[in-house]
Amino acid sequence: MADRRNDAARFEPAGGLTIGEACLQASSFLAECGAPEPRANAERLIMHALGLDRAALLRDWREPMPDGLLAEWTAMVRRKAAGEPVQYITGEQWFYGLPFAVSPAVLIPRPETELLVEAVLETAGRLWPDARDGARLRAADIGTGSGAIAVTLAVRRPGWRLCATDLSPDALAVAKANADRHRVSDRIAFLRGDLLEPFAAGSGDGFALDIVVSNPPYIPSPDLPGLQREVRDYEPRLALDGGADGLDPYRRMAAQLRTLPFVPRIAAFEVGIGQARAVAGLLADAGFWPDIRVIRDYAGIERHVIASAP
Repeated sequence: MADRRNDAARFEPAGGLTIGEACLQASSFLAECGAPEPRANAERLIMHALGLDRAALLRDWREPMPDGLLAEWTAMVRRKAAGEPVQYITGEQWFYGLPFAVSPAVLIPRPETELLVEAVLETAGRLWPDARDGARLRAADIGTGSGAIAVTLAVRRPGWRLCATDLSPDALAVAKANADRHRVSDRIAFLRGDLLEPFAAGSGDGFALDIVVSNPPYIPSPDLPGLQREVRDYEPRLALDGGADGLDPYRRMAAQLRTLPFVPRIAAFEVGIGQARAVAGLLADAGFWPDIRVIRDYAGIERHVIASAP
């Protein structure tokens, strides 16, 4: 990491560049430093620095790069060259059509998790046909991180009440800020606790849950050193490390589900590569949900397990 940061310090763009020249210079430098998708990241950073969308960037491509922004621009490119995720640099990631604030306290929401939200909405629509019209279902997002799942469900289903839990108080603060941003904080309770512990311990604000959804840590501990540097060195280990085989959170949640006052009719989990069948087996062994489906992500990987009961 130290060598990469020294390499990043070499980026010193001169004044007198056009916006396009500055972007291409940064893209070339990021490529030299081994940053993934250098052109896309350079464009995203320069749009953030200038407050432009993509159409405006193309429109202003030949306009002068403002000298007053050169220091800020240089610092952002150096951070990206050192490996920091662009989402932490800009402080934002879009999820399910909504902007979410992110920080190093939370995992960056991924596109495949949108499919988990879609599966929960579709399954709830089948089990509760009036869910789209405001049925007051109660759902919990376990290990909420940025709050992407809980906030999106609250936005999409105004009649639902939600609870978002996390072990990290810093993550809960980010999630609460995102709920405030999208004006759904009055329908989301934020609880600090380990997985389903707040409910099993009887401190779940009276929630009898209809739906439990979770994207927990699922990377096997021995695999952490081999992760892409943007993930390994910057995203929170608490949100990544799933124990020796990556399945510890699922085993614990399967046990905790048995301690709830009422078994939720939907349990929906995101899983790591090669874990779907094992997690489906854990839910099948619990004996509560006759319908257990495995859903593939955009790359064809078995990524989500959805258990439901009529």
